[in-house]
Amino acid sequence: MRSIDLSAAAWRKSSHSNSDGGQCVEVSGDFIEVVPVRDSKSLNGPVLTFAADGWASFVSALKNGALQA
Repeated sequence: MRSIDLSAAAWRKSSHSNSDGGQCVEVSGDFIEVVPVRDSKSLNGPVLTFAADGWASFVSALKNGALQA
């Protein structure tokens, strides 16, 4: 597994994150092959990376209602 330099990554918060600090997920779209995902309440915490095509499928399934909480 190779390391990815995330120091210059631009992060955007999920539109579903609420204003009281709960359920805050941020993603970076700065990489071609992977999508880094982190908890916005823990900016220096761990980052999960997903294959870009897998992330796109996941987001599409959420938008289409195929996945439910």
